[in-house]
Amino acid sequence: MKTWLITGCSSGFGQRLALAAAQRGDQVIATARNVKSIEEMAAPFAGRMITLPLDVTDAAAARSAVNKAVETFGGFDVLVNNAGYGLYGAIEEGTPEEYRPMFEVNVFGLIETTRAALPVLRRKGGTIVTMSSGAGIAGGGGGGYYNAAKFAVEGISEALAGELEPFGIRVLIVEPGPFRTDFLGRSIIMAAQEMPDYAASSRKHYRETNDGNQAGDPDKAIAVILQAVDADDAPLHLPLGPIAHAIAERKLAAFRRDIDAWRDISIATDFDRP
Repeated sequence: MKTWLITGCSSGFGQRLALAAAQRGDQVIATARNVKSIEEMAAPFAGRMITLPLDVTDAAAARSAVNKAVETFGGFDVLVNNAGYGLYGAIEEGTPEEYRPMFEVNVFGLIETTRAALPVLRRKGGTIVTMSSGAGIAGGGGGGYYNAAKFAVEGISEALAGELEPFGIRVLIVEPGPFRTDFLGRSIIMAAQEMPDYAASSRKHYRETNDGNQAGDPDKAIAVILQAVDADDAPLHLPLGPIAHAIAERKLAAFRRDIDAWRDISIATDFDRP
């Protein structure tokens, strides 16, 4: 039996993962900014699932949630950094009022929650699951701010993997493609400013045409995440779905082409040796 601390459980992967873990007999600390939105979910699992309020941008709230988890279950084995949302729009279209709060949640909120959880995890080891995205693998027009946030999440997670390995703590970066959750509905905001100059790369209609039509089955994705958390040979990076894998393959191929094409020129930059 594992004990999970999961952020962002009001919907999407966070909610489904909390339910799946509890249904298989694990203990779950489910958190959400509005705790009332998840209380009903926890009712069937009295004694094995507790719900706590957590705004991940509030460092004190993160410490409080961790302390309550220790008080209730003696700690936890798995931290899932799931809370977050997306912002679509060209870089020039976005405003600080739109993109700064998104970074506060997706990046700095993850940092605060992770820092609060590490003293507990370091005592006995465990797993940190970071919910990234295919957008964290490669950038694309119209999604630059979300790409940037997820790139930061990937860099932080890769660094953590190196720092925490001596403590027996693993890091799993989950990189889903499009799955049929409500991410494109309630978890995406569009830049208010629309500039005709960027019509070709705009994602204005992406949500309208794809929300509810994604090919990915979220329950199958959750099953893979559970399998990876349980495995002894879990990867650091876990792209989920054929689209995420295609993004990764294209990125790797493009990176290789750039490296190979300019190798002789770009490596000739050291001081001349006598």
